[in-house]
Amino acid sequence: MYARFSSDLQSAASIEDQLRVWREHAERQGWRVMDSYSDRAISGASLLRPGIQDLMADAGRGQFDIVLAEAMDRLSRDQEDIAALFKRLRFANVSIVTLAEGEIGEMHIGLKGTMNALFLKDLADKTRRGLRGRVEAGRSGGGNSYGYDVVRQFGADGAAKTGERTINGAQAEVVRRIFREFAHGKSPRAIAVQLNKEKIPGPRGEGWSQSTINGNPERGTGILNNELYIGRLVWNRLHYIKDPATGKRVSRLNDPGKWVITEIPALRIIDDELWAAVKERQGNMRKATRPDMTREPSARRNSSGAEFWRHQRPKHLLTGLMRCGVCGGAYSKISATLFGCATARNKGTCDNRLNIRGDRLEAIVLDGLRHRLMDPALFREFTEAFVAEQNAASAQRRAHFSGMRDELKRIEHRKARIIDAIAEGMPASSLRDEMIRIEARKAELTDLLARETVPEPSLHPAMAELYREAVANLHEALQDPTTKDEAFSIIRTLIEAVILVPEGAELKVELRGALAGILRLASGGGNDKSPGAAATGLGSISVLEAQIKMVAGTHSHLYRTQVFRF
Repeated sequence: MYARFSSDLQSAASIEDQLRVWREHAERQGWRVMDSYSDRAISGASLLRPGIQDLMADAGRGQFDIVLAEAMDRLSRDQEDIAALFKRLRFANVSIVTLAEGEIGEMHIGLKGTMNALFLKDLADKTRRGLRGRVEAGRSGGGNSYGYDVVRQFGADGAAKTGERTINGAQAEVVRRIFREFAHGKSPRAIAVQLNKEKIPGPRGEGWSQSTINGNPERGTGILNNELYIGRLVWNRLHYIKDPATGKRVSRLNDPGKWVITEIPALRIIDDELWAAVKERQGNMRKATRPDMTREPSARRNSSGAEFWRHQRPKHLLTGLMRCGVCGGAYSKISATLFGCATARNKGTCDNRLNIRGDRLEAIVLDGLRHRLMDPALFREFTEAFVAEQNAASAQRRAHFSGMRDELKRIEHRKARIIDAIAEGMPASSLRDEMIRIEARKAELTDLLARETVPEPSLHPAMAELYREAVANLHEALQDPTTKDEAFSIIRTLIEAVILVPEGAELKVELRGALAGILRLASGGGNDKSPGAAATGLGSISVLEAQIKMVAGTHSHLYRTQVFRF
């Protein structure tokens, strides 16, 4: 059974209500309920939901025969996703039954999937129309800005009036202070640090940061770029679209002709003179640091139409992988050679002021990758857990295929009985439909059994040594300009995170390995015949990849080890 509700405004009891109705339905059908899966307050526009992911994984293991749901839109509202789910479950010999549509077939997927997709689009269009009406009336189009309070009141008809705001005096004074200090030459980082020292809560009740204040002028984000502070509400500056690979929303800048701008003088906090002074200083700073930023956004794109920075690989080997062991924030570059805690510098809310040279840290990490991250004793422990998990999964697969073979025998027996009945004079027309159903099911089972494979654990006994040799080759490749880029990229796939923890006046460096990358590198061989693959042992290993995914979540802690102290 699968249940879902999509909004935080809905009651969590909705899940239990759905499951109770379906248990009753299953009892009437004579079905035995094996398990239930649910997703709470999660949209059906993506399959990247924990409940539905668990359901698909268990279906592949043959743990049930039918998925029961309220309606197709509970499983997914996305046309592509519902079709993919249907194909995966059908391959696993699992049917979908809903209370609204009955047993789901190809026609349901085509027609109802299209209707659900159109419903989402229609709902979005109606929501935007409603929000635009509120914005043009001077009310909020969603969310709130620092410096204002939401006004909750009711109209004469008793209905709630939404979108009303009023100025919060204390926060408005903080906004004026930020504008004044920036206009007088103080940097956003220095402003943030001082506000945090005075324990003034930020927009989300947390600490202030440089980005909170500076934001992005082009997108209108950040305190210094919020035009509501001069009594101008700008709506529809951005639109959002979901990345099909991650399910996360990505913002895109709309054409200025689509923006909706409403003047609301009553909400003005900053006067025109101070606003102009801030804009002038922002423009001067951009000219000084990034001359190309003064051009139109379209002029900053390369010939392929994409921003140039999207094609830049990280400048340093560990960029984006270093984390502070105190606050969890990023370690970023603070000088030509040093890296330090960005939170400590930009917010002042972290006490970790220890810095580290970039070349020194890279040497420590490369040494750890070669000599400590895949120690033979540690690898033996992992291998035992891997084989145990693989054997359990193999037993489940064998049981699944054994059940299909038993069903095929029963079908053959039933088919023989039908043939005997026809031979004894029973009208063939009365048995035609059952014979057609039996033949279709037989063909399906035969096809599934023909694909039966039981992969055995494929961890090479010498994998730890192969891994160390591959990393040594990568280290040498880093020194060669012709292979540096490839080696750089492969090494980054081996590292999950580098944690820098202060201990007194020293830093402890903790290296966390990325399990899938480590085992992929150590596997060697494969179908990839590129020069880089031959040099590093990195190949295409689809069977091992599947096995890695099976155990990585459970046993990845085995590859988190302290590397070095200095």
